[in-house]
Amino acid sequence: MTTSTDGALAGLRVLDATQMLAGPLAATRLGDLGADVIKIEPPSGEFNRTHGFEDIKVAGEMSTFLAVNRNKRSFCVDLKDPDGLAAFLELAKTADVVLQNFRHGTAGRLGIGYEALSTLNPALIYCSISGYGSIGPYRDRPGQDLVIQGYSGSMFSVGKVDDVPLPGALWAADTMTGYQAVIGILAALHHRQTTGRGQHVEVDMLSVVLDTQLQEYVTYLNTGRQPERTAEWSAHSFIPAPYGVYRTSDGWLALAMTTLPRLGNVLDDDWLRTLTEYNDGAVHKDAVYARIRHAFEERSTAEWIELCDQHGVWSGPVLDYQGVADDPHIQAAGMIVEQPHRDGSTIRTTRVPIQLSETPPSIRRGAPALGADTHDLLLELGYSKAAVERMLAVGSVVDADARAMEAAS
Repeated sequence: MTTSTDGALAGLRVLDATQMLAGPLAATRLGDLGADVIKIEPPSGEFNRTHGFEDIKVAGEMSTFLAVNRNKRSFCVDLKDPDGLAAFLELAKTADVVLQNFRHGTAGRLGIGYEALSTLNPALIYCSISGYGSIGPYRDRPGQDLVIQGYSGSMFSVGKVDDVPLPGALWAADTMTGYQAVIGILAALHHRQTTGRGQHVEVDMLSVVLDTQLQEYVTYLNTGRQPERTAEWSAHSFIPAPYGVYRTSDGWLALAMTTLPRLGNVLDDDWLRTLTEYNDGAVHKDAVYARIRHAFEERSTAEWIELCDQHGVWSGPVLDYQGVADDPHIQAAGMIVEQPHRDGSTIRTTRVPIQLSETPPSIRRGAPALGADTHDLLLELGYSKAAVERMLAVGSVVDADARAMEAAS
């Protein structure tokens, strides 16, 4: 069997006019799957070029920018400049997909809203990513992961009754929004294949985070029952004990949902063996947690996992990042890979989490320098060399060489 090296989305052109996490991640995934992704950046560069985790840099670039901007070319343009806007519109005529995550109304004011671009390119798939969508009193508010988690109701599902509301640490609002944007774009591309028509895809973070709580909200909306914290800590207040995390002699053990008799066999606890129903872990939640909170401290995490496996209890370690990097499964499955960098070095990253047998995803290029491809893309669009040089001279567009010379001077 032979496989294609082009990727499942080869031949598609995507303009990525997004910044921070949700939008860039969506565009990165499309690039991983083979699309030609062109990152649209202002002269100052995308937010993550200058803002990152404690300003940590890798190979001269913010680590956060490198993480979610591989497989892209950079087109640096001043959209407030008439010639810059005209150049973007020419590029949009050649695109299959445009992504943007400006605040509501901003893209329209810049002249790159859906109505304007779909008039130029009726087959265009135009994806808007926002915090709250285009309808409702919050539509003009900025959306950010922590704030969205607060709006979503999710923070009251974790912890003890007197704890402050606790956010998740996975940037779930951002990342899941990026994934949902990709799903919407792929659906719209399929529709276009049969009709020839483009359309507007809208994805908002608040809707996504509500969607990730489908089980909880169906329970609440139809019964009035919402998560209630208890006196003993729990990992999710709707899920019966022993679901949670426990200290061991050398680390931590995570336990998933299980019947308590099985856990009684692991701990050799006759009382737990008497609690025969799964829901007994809910009825006796505080008593169970109080009984087992310190029960795992005499043995190592590995020893407890071996015992849990023997008795059919789902469990696992709680690893830090170094533990993940050293984990034998992570290594055997090739989950940490290298992506190229423009100076000839490589950047360690995580692999694309999608496997396709015929058209496998790939990391073909690293994150681009600001404006690295501006010059070439303008020539591809039919601009003359003289016109390109004039636009560069007045700042309508910027390329990496000009930026480098400016920095050197």
